[in-house]
Amino acid sequence: MSDINNNETDEMDIEMIDITYEDGTSCTCEIIAKFEVNDISYAALLPADDEDADIIVYRYSEQGDDVTLDEITDEAEFNDVADALDEILDDLEFNSDDEE
Repeated sequence: MSDINNNETDEMDIEMIDITYEDGTSCTCEIIAKFEVNDISYAALLPADDEDADIIVYRYSEQGDDVTLDEITDEAEFNDVADALDEILDDLEFNSDDEE
């Protein structure tokens, strides 16, 4: 992946990231979670322009303003990350129910 721009907004502290893929297509995504599994950082992204889109998860690293996203190609790693993300999303949903 190339040309990743990290855009933080003040509006409810929503963090957005612009991704330009190798084929030239691009996507603006909301970073819905950053988390670690087995000492590796991951980011869960939700494309902003498609309300039916699925969550996308990448390995995630930052160095200053530079952000690197790497695809998860190992099935076992993906399953571990998906399980951790499910727990995070369940917790977020539970906490949002408490605020109502």
